[in-house]
Amino acid sequence: MPGGAHHSSAEAGRADEGRIANAIQKVVHASGMDLESVRVTAAGRRRLLRVVVDSDHGVSLDAAAALSRELSLVLDDSGVMGDYPYTLEVSSPGVDRPLTQPRHWRRAAGRLVKVKVADGGQATGALTGRVLSADEAEVVIDVDGARQHFAYSRLGPGAIQIEFGHLPEQPEQEARDGH
Repeated sequence: MPGGAHHSSAEAGRADEGRIANAIQKVVHASGMDLESVRVTAAGRRRLLRVVVDSDHGVSLDAAAALSRELSLVLDDSGVMGDYPYTLEVSSPGVDRPLTQPRHWRRAAGRLVKVKVADGGQATGALTGRVLSADEAEVVIDVDGARQHFAYSRLGPGAIQIEFGHLPEQPEQEARDGH
């Protein structure tokens, strides 16, 4: 084994997701992306390493492929994956990813979302509206034509709602007017 380390077969079959995340974080950040999650699952004697990344501009297939090549080098050089073979999968989060961080809300600008709201620690119900903007302190949501400001502490995880026929890049009024 590299570095003279010896592990039991059970330990060798596992990979520490935290160590993997630490090993690849700098490369992901240098590519202009955020590391959203690292998951290792066993598939017989092989493992599948799923790395989910995102950025304010999305993740193109070319960017994911380039990052995958860079991450493979880092992972192989660091030894964090151990001696068992693995398959690396680099992807962006799906539309079903919960909106839990300010950057998630910021990237959802223009999208229709559903979220549970609390007031003073008491749940007041769920609302559906369009994310207008988000910063580190709050998110602004258009709810039935009214701009509402919410501190993140008042919101549960948001869920993007799938819309057919709506182009989020168009302002709502222009879309209704047919322009």
